Amino acid sequence: QVQLVESGGGLVQVGDSLRLSCAASGRTFSIRYMGWFRQAPGKERENVARIGWSSGDTYYTDSVRGRFTASRDNIKNTLYLQMNSLIPEDTAVYYCAARGYGTDKYNYWGQGTQVTVSS
Repeated sequence: QVQLVESGGGLVQVGDSLRLSCAASGRTFSIRYMGWFRQAPGKERENVARIGWSSGDTYYTDSVRGRFTASRDNIKNTLYLQMNSLIPEDTAVYYCAARGYGTDKYNYWGQGTQVTVSS
């Protein structure tokens, strides 16, 4: 089992920056990828970023590429999402999730943290 706890959400203004954190515990050696997802009211959940837990390779969806940066600290077992140049469309509940080897399914999820970008 892997436990994930997000933190760092809040209310910001357009153009501001925010950094989300996701602390992982448990069987972290079993993690292959960590992902950041978001879900806005009335919309489907969206995978905005992914990072290889060992490799550090990253993927970003088009709407955040160049503004968001995913990183991880393997010593602290913590995942980060640095969000810059925030816009109202970034308003959502943000979740971190973990995916193991041999699967394309994210099996472990955090509780979510609200990010609200006010214009």
